[in-house]
Amino acid sequence: MRHGVVILPERRWSRAREQWVLAERLGFDHAWTYDQLMWRWLRDEPWFACVPTLAAAAAVTSRITLGTMVATPTYRHPVTLAKEVMSLEDVAGGRFVCGLGAGAGGLDDRVVDPTERTPRQRADRFAEFVEALDRLLTERTASYAGEHYAFEDVPVNPGCLTRPRVPFAIAATGPRGMRLAARRADTWVTAGPPGRFDALPYEKALPDIARQLDELDAACEATGRDPGTLNRLLLTGAMVGGVLDSVESYRDAVGRFGELGVTDLVVHWPRASFPYQGDPRVLEAVAEEVLLPPREAASGTGPAPVRPGGGPGGEGEGR
Repeated sequence: MRHGVVILPERRWSRAREQWVLAERLGFDHAWTYDQLMWRWLRDEPWFACVPTLAAAAAVTSRITLGTMVATPTYRHPVTLAKEVMSLEDVAGGRFVCGLGAGAGGLDDRVVDPTERTPRQRADRFAEFVEALDRLLTERTASYAGEHYAFEDVPVNPGCLTRPRVPFAIAATGPRGMRLAARRADTWVTAGPPGRFDALPYEKALPDIARQLDELDAACEATGRDPGTLNRLLLTGAMVGGVLDSVESYRDAVGRFGELGVTDLVVHWPRASFPYQGDPRVLEAVAEEVLLPPREAASGTGPAPVRPGGGPGGEGEGR
């Protein structure tokens, strides 16, 4: 099991820097932040941009993998996103995962593009978004012609450090999205039962996650992919709760979800108030007792870098 943490982009960098550095020192394998203009429960609170935050985090860390959770077509275009992804991965020395999702509507949509779209239309647009981004990041000069995106002879030089491109982590809960993840992703992402924003205790979420994992296996088989080559990341906190209540609950959740086939467990950095309210001391205790082997915990060193989708510093398996 690999372990990750989401750090909300809500603090000025003079304070946020400490969180990103500490996430690495605590031994987390990967750290993420949300790629949104504003966020449902914190609309009137401070909220900084994803890409500059990750670039700054890359500059002050050396081991931990960083990622977007998740970039969507809501206000991203494949061409400009490709340039930003290439640049972020370069600053991070290859320690970057591009998290992608279709978007579910909300504040960002109403501000940037208030067009009403059906779930099918969102899925159509997202499929093109992923395919176009894949092409841009794997070809030195890329062209694409679709219903939602079209571009010709766009150079993305010098390209990604990771070949053939940075790993993709695709969030999907429906069959079509899962098939897209099976075709293009190194890691599949779920936050639990879709459409919920009242977190179920993680024990009660187990059947839903098990069902999703079975559906993901079927999607892999339908696309001719070995299911064992696709990592499975569970983002907890919003729909799956209780994981970070204590060291014991975290260890129990790791065991239960690991038995189901989850390869990466991600929690949110505890906040003083809703949402993701919790005690940061629990996070530090989890690091000491679960994440780091005893000798490493005592010495303050961490494990070798592990990227979702590959081994230590290695290439992903998204093709």
